[in-house]
Amino acid sequence: MRSFKTSLGADEAIAKLQAGIEATGMRQVAHINGQANALKIGKEVPADQILEVFRPDFAIRVWEACKPAGHDIPLRVHVYEDNGETFVACRMPTEVFEPFGSDALMEIGEELDEIFSKILSYAEA
Repeated sequence: MRSFKTSLGADEAIAKLQAGIEATGMRQVAHINGQANALKIGKEVPADQILEVFRPDFAIRVWEACKPAGHDIPLRVHVYEDNGETFVACRMPTEVFEPFGSDALMEIGEELDEIFSKILSYAEA
């Protein structure tokens, strides 16, 4: 798991990560905003957001390499606040794919590790 504290606020970190997703040619599949969802039931919580990230061509390659690994895509980037500080966490693709024991899948994971490292760098401040 790659995890780091950022000097950015949660919303700014999300915006920067979204810029990184765009810049690397990946796609934001979903944006899950935990605190916005909590407000819908009248609860205030610290920031807790997830960006789900992937791309169709990578999905096809994953399915071809190891169909069961489709369960673990899209990949996720977690932005959250803890004790007034903002953190970014991501289980890197090779970590996600390692349990499947597929060399072809690990090659895809290594390629994606580079891309996700670039995405994450957008929120390092």
